Amino acid sequence: MEPSALSLLPPLITIVLALMTKEVYFSLIIGIFSGVMLFTGGDFLQAITKFFEIMSGKVGGNVNILAFLVILGILVAAITRSGATRAYGEWARRTISGKKSAMGVTAFLGILIFIDDYFNCLTVGTVMRPVTDKFKIARAKLAYIIDSTAAPICIIAPVSSWAAAVGSSLPEDSNIDGFALFLQTIPFNLYAILTMVFMIFIIVSGRDFAEMGKAVKEFKIPKEYQDTAQNEEKSGGNGKIIDLVLPLTVLIISCVYGMLYTGGINDGKTISAAFADCDASAALALGSFISLIFIAILYLPRRVINFNDFCECFAQGFKAMVPAIFILCLAWTLSGVCGKDYLNLGGYVGLFVHNNAQIAVFLPVIFFLVALGLAFATGTSWGTFGILIPISMAVALLTSEPYEMLVLCISAILSGAVAGDHASPISDTTILASAGAQCNHLEHVETQLPYVLTVSACCVVGFLVDGFTQNGWLGLAVSFACLCGVMAFIRAKVPAND
Repeated sequence: MEPSALSLLPPLITIVLALMTKEVYFSLIIGIFSGVMLFTGGDFLQAITKFFEIMSGKVGGNVNILAFLVILGILVAAITRSGATRAYGEWARRTISGKKSAMGVTAFLGILIFIDDYFNCLTVGTVMRPVTDKFKIARAKLAYIIDSTAAPICIIAPVSSWAAAVGSSLPEDSNIDGFALFLQTIPFNLYAILTMVFMIFIIVSGRDFAEMGKAVKEFKIPKEYQDTAQNEEKSGGNGKIIDLVLPLTVLIISCVYGMLYTGGINDGKTISAAFADCDASAALALGSFISLIFIAILYLPRRVINFNDFCECFAQGFKAMVPAIFILCLAWTLSGVCGKDYLNLGGYVGLFVHNNAQIAVFLPVIFFLVALGLAFATGTSWGTFGILIPISMAVALLTSEPYEMLVLCISAILSGAVAGDHASPISDTTILASAGAQCNHLEHVETQLPYVLTVSACCVVGFLVDGFTQNGWLGLAVSFACLCGVMAFIRAKVPAND
C-alpha cells in the first residue's frame, strides 16, 4: 500500500479508545479491524480474513516469547506454591527497613538484570511484588520502577538483546561496525539516562505527582489479580528462600547462556559476536525450559511440593499469563497491520523524515520526536529502530560531519523509541511491566505517562543542543541541567508522600 497519513488511524483509534473506555482488549480489536478495513477497501469479509491472517503470522513468529511467558508463569506458580515466595517476603520485611528501601532494591534488581527487557519485567515483578505489597506500595508505582529499569537499562547495556537489535538494523552494505556504533551512542542516549536519574529522584524524594500521586495514596490489588494474591497468602509449601534464589539464578544463567548458544558461541564466536548474532526469544524459551526442569528436580525429591501440586502449577501459571499474552497477541497484530506489507506506516514516517532532512541542525530532535511518535503508535521499539536507523544513515551523509551526526541521530532514535515505548499502551514492554507488577495495565500507562513526558521534554532541549553544536556531551549536560531544574521545582511544589 502506498504510504499515506491514513496509516496513522489504526494506532490512533486504539490509543484514544483505550484512554476513553479503559478497555484495552476492545480498543486493540477495534484499532486492528479499522486497519484491515482500510487495507481491503471496506470489504467486510476480506477484512476479517486479513485480521486473522496477520494475527496468525505474528503469533507464529513470536511463539518463543509466548512459550517463555507461559513457562515463566508456571515457574512463578511453583515457587509461590512451594512457600518460597512467602519465606522471602517474611525475610525481606524483617531486613528491608521501609518503602524507600523496598523500591530501591526493586530498582537495583532491575538494573542488575540488563540482558533482556521481557525477562527483566517479569523476573523483577515476581521477586519484588510480595515485598512491595507488604509495605503497601502501589502496584502502579512498582510497575513504573520495573518499566524504568527494563528498556532504559537494556538500551545502554553493551551485552543485551537490544544491542543486537540495534546492530542488526544497520544496512548490510554500510561497512560500519554496528556494535562499535552502539557503544558510541550510550552516553548520548538522553532518555535512558535521564529516566533512571528521575526514577531515583522519585524514589528518594517520595514526591509523586499527577495520576501517580493519586495512585500511591491508596494501595489496592486489581480485581483480575486477586486470585493470585490469595494463592500467595495461602501457599502451604515448606520452601525456604533458597528455593526462590536457586531457580531464579538458574533462570538468569540459562537465559544468558541461551543467548550465547543461539549466537554461535559453541562454533567459536567471541562473546560479543555471539550476543550480536543471538536469537533472544529462542534463548529465553531455552533458558526458561531448563529452569522448569531444574525446579522439578529441586522441589519434588525433597517434597517441597508434591507431584499433584506441581502439575496444577502448569494450568495456574498459564492462567496468570493469559491477560499479558492476549494483549501481546493483539498488539503484535496491530503492528502487523501498520507494517510495510499492509498500511506501511513506516514508509509514511520515512517520507516525513526525508522531507524535513534539509535542516541539519534539527536532525537529532526531529529523529527523537519521530521515533517517539512511531514507537508510541506502533508499540515497538525494535520496529522503530529498523525503520529509522537506515534513514538516519542516508540523511547524515548530507551533513558536513556525517559520522558525528550519525552517532547523534541514532542516539536520538534510540532515546525516542524507548520514550514512545514507555508511553504507549500497546507496547509489549509496558504490557509486561504491568503483568510483572500485576497492575491494571491502563492504570500503569496513565500513571507513567506524565513522568515520560517530563523526561522527554528535557531530552528535546538536549537534542536541540546536540544539533546546533554537534557535541553530544554538551547536549547531555544541558538536558541534565533541565532535569535538575524540573526536580527542584517538583521538590518545592509537590508534598512528599507519608
